[in-house]
Amino acid sequence: MIDTDKKLAELLAQLRGTPWVALDTEADSLHAYPEKLCLLQVSLPGADELVDPLARLDLSPLWNELRKHELIFHAADYDLRLLRKNHNFVPDRIFDTMLAARLLGEKEFGLTNLVSNFLGVQLDKGSQKADWAQRPLTERMENYARNDTRYLKPLSDLLRKRLEETGRLTWHQQSCARLIEDCAELPSADIESWRIKGSSRLGRMPLAVLRELWRWREKEAIAANKPPYFILSHEVLVEIAAAAGSTRNWLELLPRHLSPRRSAELEHAVERGLQVAHNEQPQMVAHVITPRPTETEKRRFLELSKRRDDAAQKLGIDPTLIASRATLGLLSQNWEHFSKELMGWQRELLS
Repeated sequence: MIDTDKKLAELLAQLRGTPWVALDTEADSLHAYPEKLCLLQVSLPGADELVDPLARLDLSPLWNELRKHELIFHAADYDLRLLRKNHNFVPDRIFDTMLAARLLGEKEFGLTNLVSNFLGVQLDKGSQKADWAQRPLTERMENYARNDTRYLKPLSDLLRKRLEETGRLTWHQQSCARLIEDCAELPSADIESWRIKGSSRLGRMPLAVLRELWRWREKEAIAANKPPYFILSHEVLVEIAAAAGSTRNWLELLPRHLSPRRSAELEHAVERGLQVAHNEQPQMVAHVITPRPTETEKRRFLELSKRRDDAAQKLGIDPTLIASRATLGLLSQNWEHFSKELMGWQRELLS
């Protein structure tokens, strides 16, 4: 485990001369709140290293060095968002083995399946739900973590070769670039995170209650270092808010597992929500009535769907890789505008 400045300096020296780097991350989202990066797996020629982000290390030289390389990931979406959010790290180039497998038409594209099918190696996936913040890691956890990057280079070599042979390497490069771009965007600070599933059916007063309940749960989750659903589920929050805004006795909805302190503070949160002045209560989300498509738009949609499905069948890939049904709907309304959001290879297949 790289958990000292000396060990990190040695890794940096190796990275400066390496022709390739494979990367993966482990977080504690199932055990802590907010989640944090707990482990960084780094594979390079002759070594599979584990970096401890929880140790008191200055990792900025590591991020600077990694930006100079094309990084090999598997299913990079979560890793990229975690690294951007926790360490402001955005790579310059990546090779995503899951994306490559999907563009080649592989139906089973999990890492375990790909390593087994392409390399004949069976991986142990027994530590997927482990608490990666614990120290020291068990031997099994260390082996599991190293295996997540150990086989990415030989796997990427095989997939890259097939992408080149099928003329899809450029598709993969464009898809990886789009993934980096999407994951580099952080959610807006003013986003109303409390508008959870089920809140759209609530009136303004219940919404004010829900907002206070959500704030109370966030505070409790951070204090307890537990994911919010360990405190109270989304569904219960919405039900309490709905009942508090009616004649129903919402106290009957309080779960028995809540401590007297939490129950009392939850009651205070409800009271605060009920006392919000009408002009300060959240606005209900207006349901946008989507105009029915015209006959011309219906024809375009059917034409685009057929073009997409025919291309996907010929290529042996999932049609949604080319365009989702929602995207086809937008394209049928205004091709000139919405086609600009497609990647080049998608636009070419649909044109």
